[in-house]
Amino acid sequence: MTSALAGRGRFPVPDPGVPITTSPVRFLVWLATRHRGSLALATVLGVLCTLAQALVPVAIGLGIDRGLLARDRNALLVWGGAVLLLGVFQAVVGMLRDRASTANRFGAAYRATQLVVRQATELGAELPRRASTGSVVSVSAMDVGHLGTAVEGTARGSGAVVSILFASVFMLVTSWQLGLVVLVGVPLIAVAVARLLRLLHGRQERLRDRQGALTDLSVDIIDGLRVLRGIGGEDVYGRRYREASQDVRAEGVRVATAVANIAFLRVLLPGTLLVAIVWLGAYQVSTGRLEPGLLVAFYGYAVFLTQQLGQVTTMLDQFTRAAVASGRVLGFLGLRPELASGTRPLPDGEPLRLHDPDSGLTVPPGRLLGVVCATDGDARTLADRIGRYGDPAARNGETPLSDYPTEDVRRRVLVADNGATLFSGRLDGELAPGDAHDGEPGHAALLRALEAASARDVIEALPDGLSQEIGGGREFSGGQQQRLRLARALLADAEVLVLIDPTNSLDAHTEGRVARRLGPYRAGRTTVVFTTSPLLLAHADHVVFVQEGKAVAEGGHQSLLAHGDYRTVVTREVLA
Repeated sequence: MTSALAGRGRFPVPDPGVPITTSPVRFLVWLATRHRGSLALATVLGVLCTLAQALVPVAIGLGIDRGLLARDRNALLVWGGAVLLLGVFQAVVGMLRDRASTANRFGAAYRATQLVVRQATELGAELPRRASTGSVVSVSAMDVGHLGTAVEGTARGSGAVVSILFASVFMLVTSWQLGLVVLVGVPLIAVAVARLLRLLHGRQERLRDRQGALTDLSVDIIDGLRVLRGIGGEDVYGRRYREASQDVRAEGVRVATAVANIAFLRVLLPGTLLVAIVWLGAYQVSTGRLEPGLLVAFYGYAVFLTQQLGQVTTMLDQFTRAAVASGRVLGFLGLRPELASGTRPLPDGEPLRLHDPDSGLTVPPGRLLGVVCATDGDARTLADRIGRYGDPAARNGETPLSDYPTEDVRRRVLVADNGATLFSGRLDGELAPGDAHDGEPGHAALLRALEAASARDVIEALPDGLSQEIGGGREFSGGQQQRLRLARALLADAEVLVLIDPTNSLDAHTEGRVARRLGPYRAGRTTVVFTTSPLLLAHADHVVFVQEGKAVAEGGHQSLLAHGDYRTVVTREVLA
């Protein structure tokens, strides 16, 4: 499916590969090693950049001792030039490091996004039942970003570690007392900050869970707002939302407190180390055991180490966040469809002869079938069985659909309901991805589908017509969205098209046009329409009435009106 999706785009999309999912850390390593060349380049450049920065205090110290104090102009010019060259080298290499690091960040985030999207595609209709909206949003919008940031920080973090080691060795050789202070102080600071970071990320994880729950609650409220207003439940859910929002706020304050404490210690602990180094260095200068220039170099190293320690703790912070995020991503990637895919080949060239043994519903191939359900839930249940979205599945002849590969069934049976989404982008590309642009053959097919769905007026009202950029369909009314979704479903040209209430948001005149055009457009192909609209049913080749999950009557619409229960269901739709 991934390759099929990639082929419909304008640009080739590389396959993300098979990730290592045995542990969050191994997954993060796998993600990083997908960009071995640029990762190695960024790391080398990061080390060179910080080493150049680490050599600056040495050059300054030697310039003071051998040039300034010794009054040697040539030596002063030599070491001054060395400082200048190191600065230029550092700037150039730092720019190249940042370019490579940025490429690594976007590459890792994009590959992780590919995996998440591929998993969501494979789960398909099962996704809403397997993961909440909040968790999916958090994984795709936040966790993936943390993974990319961690990969990006490798270059700077590696350079910081190497520069700290270099500075420590230099100080240890020059003055073992100062070197010992650094070698003992740096690990202690790193351990202290790391412990605080673990505490911080525990709180951040709780905050993220509460944010996800709040997102789920807000989605539920928005989806059910009309119903809530009808039953007077706005105040109840308003209180629930305020309570949940306050929980998120309180947890956010706790996270902010931890962040502030860590920021304070990031200044206090390295600053304390800086004071200790300067005090001890000044004492050694006063006793003649250390040259003044080297004291300046030591002071420069103290400031430099403060910066590099901050970089190391930042890298640890990023890795800790990424480890947590990696676990979240793996949790999502670990979801498996509840409906197992079969292995029996689905014969091509033979029309599907669908039959649901539980309800007794039979779908005649090549005809427009209307299905009237006395209970709304039956329509969804039967549509899921026909499309192999639920168990027990319908049969193709005598063979259960569950025996066939799921992709083969999806390719030939399309279930379209009113929960389908119009995505953002150019309208013709949204209705017919990769196959409907002005002047191309697909354009005529798109116009024909729009005509069948009575949606030409929607397009004509747009300033740019089919080239209009849309924002997820928010600019259209409910009826306009429904007609555009119907046009997209018709354009897919599935062998079996299952429509669930395709006209329930349309006025009678528009619904009548759709009813007249649907049959001729789908002539020769199988169409199943779950509806109680007499306008659609009057144009159906055959109608089945389902009551309490069983097909109890069938025939033409006019003949079924003699059935009391059928007439009650259909006329209730008219009176509504």
